[in-house]
Amino acid sequence: MAEEDKNQNGQLNIELDEATAQGQYSNLAIINHSVSEFVVDFISIMPGTPKSKVKSRIILTPQHAKRLAKALQENVKRFEKAHGEIKDYEKQPIPLNFGPTGQA
Repeated sequence: MAEEDKNQNGQLNIELDEATAQGQYSNLAIINHSVSEFVVDFISIMPGTPKSKVKSRIILTPQHAKRLAKALQENVKRFEKAHGEIKDYEKQPIPLNFGPTGQA
């Protein structure tokens, strides 16, 4: 089937290169937003290390941010149904130098 035919049938061809497929580990997400976008910075903080770098930044429209939040919530429910409740053992304080943010 030609690529044009696939697009007309509503199918989407998504490519994943090897480097992206490896993924990035993150144990902290800093979320900021404006009227037109949400910015999610994924960070990996290691114990005893005073400095960390943003590993990945994702910028979303408000509509996509809401869809992502809904999709995550649905997937967490499915995961917990299959594997039991996910316990949140530790609440990390947000570093004060990041400004007004949310944390996930």
